Amino acid sequence: MAESNLIMVGVNHKTTPVELREKLAFTKGKIEDSTEKLGSFPEVEENLIISTCNRVEIYARVKNVDQGISRLKSFICDYHEIPLDQLDNHFYSYCEEQTVEHLFRVSSSLDSMVLGESQILGQVKDAYSLAKSLRGTGIILNQLFEKAFNVAKRIREETGIAENAVSISSAAVDLARKIFDDLETHTVMLVGTGEMAELAAKHLMSYGVKTIYVASRTYERAASLAKTLNGSALDFDAFKDELYRADIVISSTAAPKFIISKDMVERAIHQRKNRPMFFIDIAVPRDIAPEVNDLENVFLYDIDDLQAVVNANMVERQREAELAAEIIRVEVDKFNGWMDSLDAVPTIIELRKRAERIRRQEMEKALKKMPHLSKEDENNIHQMSISIVNKLLHKPTVNLKDKTRSSEGQTYLKAIRDLFHLDD
Repeated sequence: MAESNLIMVGVNHKTTPVELREKLAFTKGKIEDSTEKLGSFPEVEENLIISTCNRVEIYARVKNVDQGISRLKSFICDYHEIPLDQLDNHFYSYCEEQTVEHLFRVSSSLDSMVLGESQILGQVKDAYSLAKSLRGTGIILNQLFEKAFNVAKRIREETGIAENAVSISSAAVDLARKIFDDLETHTVMLVGTGEMAELAAKHLMSYGVKTIYVASRTYERAASLAKTLNGSALDFDAFKDELYRADIVISSTAAPKFIISKDMVERAIHQRKNRPMFFIDIAVPRDIAPEVNDLENVFLYDIDDLQAVVNANMVERQREAELAAEIIRVEVDKFNGWMDSLDAVPTIIELRKRAERIRRQEMEKALKKMPHLSKEDENNIHQMSISIVNKLLHKPTVNLKDKTRSSEGQTYLKAIRDLFHLDD
């Protein structure tokens, strides 16, 4: 890879505890201020800041790699008024090809706390959009981030890294979708107002569920959550009589013993004329008697069942991550090839300038000998000479770009410069 002096310095959920990460966070206003400050340093030619709850990273193109990394570390510490010795062990830094590979992994969620999550790509896109609007980026970072987005898209399309639920709430929803093909026409009942139950309900709503009942020992809490979910609150004593209305029941109370018995569900199934019911018991201790699962057309999953699904899915995502890593290796090589081709650009520009200078000189000599020509004839000769130069240089230009991507690239560049006396 040609020396682009690409670097990255950062901290994330793997290297730094949350109480320290939150002190290093950059709000939008701080990013605007910081991008300008970083751009004022002579050694920093391009810069971009990514700041999320799980990571703070600065990508930059600099004049000197070692000095640039030191400058970025000092900047983060100085800006947040934290001594370097408190942060130095938490920092990680990359340069050149490692920076490219790291960004591709971050954008594709291979470096996320939850492998395969989709939120990070949007966060990276937002960071790039802001940096670009602030003129913090240039040709190298623009190309790098655009490429990262393409790589992330390719990984989403060619692997199953984002498939298979890896949280308790999303696993519950995946199971519900297997039992009920079309969730839009089905009804959900939350018994208890636990966080995981609320998340599961929100996931179900994202798949079209419109009718939600919420029951809690504290009616005010049930009413508050029901309002958030655009649902209806039930008095806790009443939910047993209303159970038959629910296709999907999610229970997450803090009750010391079962609150939903086999007899209760049997009555509900009878009232439903044997239409299926799906129970998700997220409570510990359990809320629903395990014998409920013995009933026909009743499906019961507890927290251990869901965790087993999550664990199996995580193993599957890890397999897909290996495929994603191979895609990233290929794409890093492609980006390196593009970087290497940039070495040819100054030589190509100088070669074309020399050819254009010769063309103009010879044109002027020729036209002086032909004063009888009309303006139209002069223009035709002018266009013909441009066309000749372009056609002569087209193939060598393409070949030179290709050759600079090989190990012999510098040899070819030197030969061209010597042959055409470009360094005179």
